[in-house]
Amino acid sequence: MHLPSQAGALAGIRVLDLSRILGGPYCGQILGDHGADVLKVEPPGGDDTRTWGPPFRDGVASYYHGLNRNKRIQHLDLTTAEDRERMLALVAEADVLIENFKTGTMERWGIGQAELSQRFPRLVWCRVTGFGSDGPLGALPGYDAAVQAMTGIMSINGEADGGPLRVGLPVVDMVTGMNAALGVLMALQERERSGRGQLVEAALYDSGLALLHPHAANWFMDGRAPKRTGNAHPNIYPYDALRTGTDPVFVAVGNDRQFAAFCRVIGMPDLATHADYATAGARSANRDALKAALEAQMAALDGRALVEDLMAAGVPAAPVLDVEAALRHPHTAHRGMVVEMEGGWRGLGSPIKLDRTPASYRHVPLTPGDRFAPRD
Repeated sequence: MHLPSQAGALAGIRVLDLSRILGGPYCGQILGDHGADVLKVEPPGGDDTRTWGPPFRDGVASYYHGLNRNKRIQHLDLTTAEDRERMLALVAEADVLIENFKTGTMERWGIGQAELSQRFPRLVWCRVTGFGSDGPLGALPGYDAAVQAMTGIMSINGEADGGPLRVGLPVVDMVTGMNAALGVLMALQERERSGRGQLVEAALYDSGLALLHPHAANWFMDGRAPKRTGNAHPNIYPYDALRTGTDPVFVAVGNDRQFAAFCRVIGMPDLATHADYATAGARSANRDALKAALEAQMAALDGRALVEDLMAAGVPAAPVLDVEAALRHPHTAHRGMVVEMEGGWRGLGSPIKLDRTPASYRHVPLTPGDRFAPRD
């Protein structure tokens, strides 16, 4: 879908995006989608993700295209005094600066946060890092998969009888970008009271740890090391992908009422009152036997028809779709989650829906720009 240009919730906010790779650029794109005027400054060779392909369009990878919509791009070499002065002229007009340089880099150039906060006291400085700026791991570089490994995410992802497994998308980087955008909005809101900007720091390490629910909550309560459970939820059951006579079905039963309805739909109503399965705790404790009983019954059922019957009965269920099927689903189009822009550019839409000031899609990736737009 194509939406016309319009003022968004962040119209009038100016963002200088000096970041590269994923977390920082994703933060900038979130702000840009909702109306902020985002200028992205890249080094002369461009953001590294321009080369992260295939596929490529005109020599630029799809990876880059997916993170740099609603920005205007220019190239500056901040190792030179001349281009640092150009950057500072933009900082003077900006409300927000996003950066993810290695700790100490901007300080060596004389344009670190401590220096610029004195010069530009209203500036919100958003720093995206791997591990933060100090502490035992401070200033070390961080990449999504390595942080997934180090924060325990890989240890609880994968089949129960398999080894640790990376989540198949850069979940830590993306959540860090979301946390960065959320922090920027908090800082802008606080600036309305104090008149002062502040440092917002979003670290991949912190974001990775923050994703550990409910595994961390379980460990804090009973001290047991969380284990991999495949598609199954660690606390409740059936909350799992189950085999049918055709396609597998994901069933998400969250309470006793839903379980009773589930049992009725698959033709096993008495199972809901069985002592081993009548309560959520009992179902979780006896999940292996329950799964075997359910899949034996469901072997005669058509998966897609079963999903429709379960949803009609108030039981959350879903077919297991691949990426293409998900992106082509009619509800994806209805929710505006596929965006088409000039030149044939397509990408994911904003998941943040506001009724009066919705997201808009104004600049395709690689749109040039060297100044902020005039304020209305």
